[in-house]
Amino acid sequence: MSKQTDFSEHINNGYATKGESIILGGAILDGEALPNTHVKIPLKTLNRHGLIAGATGTGKTKTIQVLSEQLSSFGIPVLMMDIKGDFSGIAAKGEEKPFITERHAKITLPYETNSFPVELMTLSAQNGVRMRATVSEFGPVLFSRILDLNDTQAGVVSVIFKYCDDKKMPLLDLKDVKKLINYITEEGKAEIAADYGKISTSTTGIILRKIIELEQQGGDIFFGEKSFEIDDLMRLDENGKGYVNILRLTDIQDKPKLFSTFMLSLLAEIYQQMPEKGDSDQPELVVFIDEAHLIFDQASKALLDQIETIVKLIRSKGIGIYFVTQNPMDVPASVLAQLGLKIQHALRAFTAKDRQAIKQTADNYPTSDYYKTDEVLTSLGIGEAFVTALNEKGIPTPLVATMMRAPMSRMDVLTETEILEINAKSKLVKKYAEEIDRESAYEILTKKIEEANQAAEEVKPIEEKRKSNEPSTAEVIGKSVTKVVTSASFIRGVFGILTKLFKK
Repeated sequence: MSKQTDFSEHINNGYATKGESIILGGAILDGEALPNTHVKIPLKTLNRHGLIAGATGTGKTKTIQVLSEQLSSFGIPVLMMDIKGDFSGIAAKGEEKPFITERHAKITLPYETNSFPVELMTLSAQNGVRMRATVSEFGPVLFSRILDLNDTQAGVVSVIFKYCDDKKMPLLDLKDVKKLINYITEEGKAEIAADYGKISTSTTGIILRKIIELEQQGGDIFFGEKSFEIDDLMRLDENGKGYVNILRLTDIQDKPKLFSTFMLSLLAEIYQQMPEKGDSDQPELVVFIDEAHLIFDQASKALLDQIETIVKLIRSKGIGIYFVTQNPMDVPASVLAQLGLKIQHALRAFTAKDRQAIKQTADNYPTSDYYKTDEVLTSLGIGEAFVTALNEKGIPTPLVATMMRAPMSRMDVLTETEILEINAKSKLVKKYAEEIDRESAYEILTKKIEEANQAAEEVKPIEEKRKSNEPSTAEVIGKSVTKVVTSASFIRGVFGILTKLFKK
């Protein structure tokens, strides 16, 4: 048996599936794509999360596009965090070109063009489905992180949240938080100190400045109602295709904390609301997080623990999370260990640090009799990647260099006109265009302060009248002196009478 035949049999056996699967591409050995040796990923294991890594320009975005197309075709919705803004073309049909036809001939896969249903979403004021969340939904830990607070300042934020919970006071937007900070350092200072302990005005001053800074970065647009409902991520179109929800983040690239904290808040919300699915045949939703290092950079241990917990538990709800980054070392080892599918595009060895990273990356993949992993990692071409996954029994599949299939949709961005057309047809754009400003902490505290001031104003004239009716100090002294003088005269008179009586 030749090496190629032996390898083909090894890969076909390792990637055999009984249930539905998606085909990523064809296996490569010694730089050559082998016919009819397809790399297939079972739908059943796609909620086991994954990693898509590789240097800039090696084909990560196209890989995500291929995965999203295949998922959508099986009626599985997708949420894509599009930092660079180069993913929207999935809404339009692709174009068959000679290099695509040649690639698919090598891996013996037919090629056809297609488009997929898309919702364009935004955290800012740009066109699209507005994704908002309330401050309460974020919770004190994530809200403190977005403000980049230290432990002491985060403790004060926790007190604010606790006070609002105790008083049944909705905490919706940033003006609510600012009003509360002013209240606990002024009118409500004694109340807070009695129930929750004293709070330093210098600490609240720092938090207030951080909130103003967040407002200037667009936080005032994001925080508030109407809150986004996660059920709207799970939609299918009239043909049964899953919607590809693209969260366009091009205008907040310089605000990574807003993006990353929202991402964690959304995942936590999905976990809390989705029912348990157990061992289902396919995921309910797959989430791709581009530039994943933005989530982990400067994350505290508490936050990393929270991320690890979400990743570990959310798969039982039928949710798959896929981290997209340049270097797999950007993802903490504790999270990396939870990822079932790994697609590793080429890495570049320009420096000693790069070579060390390549060695570490190679050590994270299964050993192979057919590849020197660290050497192949630097020689993979554009649109080629190492792949290892989990089979239907949860066992890791063989490591295989793969020539990835080409996307069926457009490998370029939509025009502004096309974006406007998609938004004009969207039911969700209309649903979330409305801004709601119901009674919350700001209005409740404002009313409370006004009532206290009004009560003080009503008491003031009564107090003034009481004071005006009181005798002056001089009058009091005069009356006292008169009483003393009168008393002295009376005593002398009595004394005189008694003296006369005794003389008699």
